[in-house]
Amino acid sequence: MGFVSKTIVERTPPASRQSVKEGEYMCHVYVRADNLAGIVISDHEYPSRVSHTLITKILDEFTQKIPPSSWTSITEKDVVFPQLNTYLAKYQNPREADAMTKIQEDLDETTIILHNTIQAVLQRGEKLDDLVSKSEDLTIQSKAFYKTARKTNSCCTFS
Repeated sequence: MGFVSKTIVERTPPASRQSVKEGEYMCHVYVRADNLAGIVISDHEYPSRVSHTLITKILDEFTQKIPPSSWTSITEKDVVFPQLNTYLAKYQNPREADAMTKIQEDLDETTIILHNTIQAVLQRGEKLDDLVSKSEDLTIQSKAFYKTARKTNSCCTFS
């Protein structure tokens, strides 16, 4: 993956981001305008927006801790950046690390609940329509019974 990572970084223009599928992994890369680059390798299920957010935060903090003037003189092995482990631990669960992902998940859950509620209301409406129809039928039958009973009682009247 080291070769693939370096190749992707080299082929990404400055001040741009991209996500590349490599086998069963996704390689998310961000090359800043100052040519500082970061790459995250994840599975296909990990949200790319969260990956790019992680890269941006790490690169911003890296720039604060290590001055750009020293970038050309140090190698990858010489860099001491313990915050990286903290970020990686925090971003293991993208729903907890990223507010937008958590909000989207909550919205999806709310949408499902609303759909179920609307379906239940529509089913109740159908049941109410059935009750109204039965009530109307019962009214017609009771009027017919009343007329028949009046006719029957009218011929049997004793004074």
